[in-house]
Amino acid sequence: MNSIGKLVQVVGPVVDVEFPSGRLPAIYNALKIKLDGQNGSKEQTLTVEVASHLGDNTVRAISMGPTDGLRRGTPVEDTGAPITVPVGKAVLGRLMNVLGETKDPLPPIKTTETLPIHRQPPALVDQETKPHIFETGI
Repeated sequence: MNSIGKLVQVVGPVVDVEFPSGRLPAIYNALKIKLDGQNGSKEQTLTVEVASHLGDNTVRAISMGPTDGLRRGTPVEDTGAPITVPVGKAVLGRLMNVLGETKDPLPPIKTTETLPIHRQPPALVDQETKPHIFETGI
């Protein structure tokens, strides 16, 4: 079960969130903050990533979007997992943000394969040592 915390401080893109005792999210976990729709806009969700544990059941997180309008006491949900993005041939040539959301006018990326943005690099024996063209999609 994912725990619910509350926002205690916002300083630019850095937010501090307090969680119940014994329910502290792991480093690199994604936290979701629901933003109220203002001026007729639809409700949005802000994703933040746990960067450190501060003590006193509080974590410090880095926002993946603007923090304008956040207020102390706002509920914050621990997703229990890190931020993941789509990977594979379907993402070649596509423009997306760090959350894996497309930022180009093309349709959404259709793939079921995703990987966390923080993970172990491949072992040296699994890496290619011969020069070759590295396709980036740029």
